[in-house]
Amino acid sequence: MQYDLFAPVPKYKLISLSSGSSGNCYYLGTSQYGILIDAGIGMRTIKKYLREYGVAMETIVAVLVTHDHADHIKSIGGFGGKLNIPVYATEIVHAGIERSRFVEEKFTGVKRVVEKEKTFEIKEFQITAFEVPHDTIENVGYQIKVGDKTIVLVTDVGCITDTISKYARSANHLIIEANYDEEMLSCGRYPAYLKQRITSGMGHLSNRLTGELLTSIYHDKLDEIWLCHLSQDNNHPDLAYKTVECALNLQGIKVGKDVTLKTLSRGKPSGLREF
Repeated sequence: MQYDLFAPVPKYKLISLSSGSSGNCYYLGTSQYGILIDAGIGMRTIKKYLREYGVAMETIVAVLVTHDHADHIKSIGGFGGKLNIPVYATEIVHAGIERSRFVEEKFTGVKRVVEKEKTFEIKEFQITAFEVPHDTIENVGYQIKVGDKTIVLVTDVGCITDTISKYARSANHLIIEANYDEEMLSCGRYPAYLKQRITSGMGHLSNRLTGELLTSIYHDKLDEIWLCHLSQDNNHPDLAYKTVECALNLQGIKVGKDVTLKTLSRGKPSGLREF
């Protein structure tokens, strides 16, 4: 095996720890510190998964929260209380966390208020929250700039908006929801009211709609796409991948050549990107 002695040493690490309705958590960090986006799985599980990638819990300096549904905030109380790690969310989402019965421990720690489309800094990360439609009191995506790279996370998406398209278009690394296959949902066992909720424009994004978004925002600086929050009952990783790949191919965008595409596991770490 040959090694390029002149290749740059990776400075940043992006990891998906869990992605789905059972829990969501993502890590972005340097060799000295990092941040989490959402904490919807148990504290011990987060600690275990991070350790597998050589990341100590003590190096986490902040947790960003997208919204107050259970699969995104389960462990927020532990971070804010025992570990005294600041938790960043909009004022409305903070209020939802404080009222939620799904937080394992009551939140008593440091609260940082995020304003949508107003950039703030955590060490060398420049972070901007933006509106994402979903059936919760408020939901945001995050754009994070670090070095010469831009990471954008958009999850639990009811419908595509101009704001989502704008931020997705800025990404070098894009984490975007592909929650369900339309035929699987239509023919599946979910009751009618739940199917309506998912497809209402305030629920989740289908594989087809994700593919349409990606073809509309693709640019040659988009290096990698991670498909997140796949439904256990109404989707399959191969189906999500093929649907999006086909949409890109129809526009002359070749997966594996022009852009990297992968699906994220629902219940275990599955994404690692160093850059």
